[in-house]
Amino acid sequence: MPFFICPNCGNRELSGERQGLSPRPKGCSNCGAPFVFELLDDYYPAPDAAFFVCDQEGRLLDIGRNGFELTGLKDEQVIGRPVREVLGLEWIDPGDGGETADTDRNGTTDPIETTLEWGVRSLGKRVSVNAEGDLPAEAVADVFPAYDDDGGMLLVLTPE
Repeated sequence: MPFFICPNCGNRELSGERQGLSPRPKGCSNCGAPFVFELLDDYYPAPDAAFFVCDQEGRLLDIGRNGFELTGLKDEQVIGRPVREVLGLEWIDPGDGGETADTDRNGTTDPIETTLEWGVRSLGKRVSVNAEGDLPAEAVADVFPAYDDDGGMLLVLTPE
């Protein structure tokens, strides 16, 4: 059975615990947050990982757990804006001594584009984060697609 994770509180549930009579997707049973993402494998984010929920265009819908701590930005400052712009994301090419690149090591587009276009996970991608008014920092990004009719994604950034 697949796991589900809440970006707001980090609660994890099995799919069997989420069954109900309504065909509507259920929110988090712990905190009530409306966004819950399915994890196809067992996935445990680091305690200081920051969660960002985006729509099918890559615009921020919600800053979850540790998002404020990582960026210093509040929901009302960023809702509706492109996540790449707000977080100043630059993907780091691991084969080039730290240089940034528009493609990952396999020559594909950045992990956010890959996830939104193909509905696949992109795990363990190195990225430079330069949120508005903050100092640049390196992190590891995990990107999960939303498996619903609306699309979207969950971006998890773990500071290095």
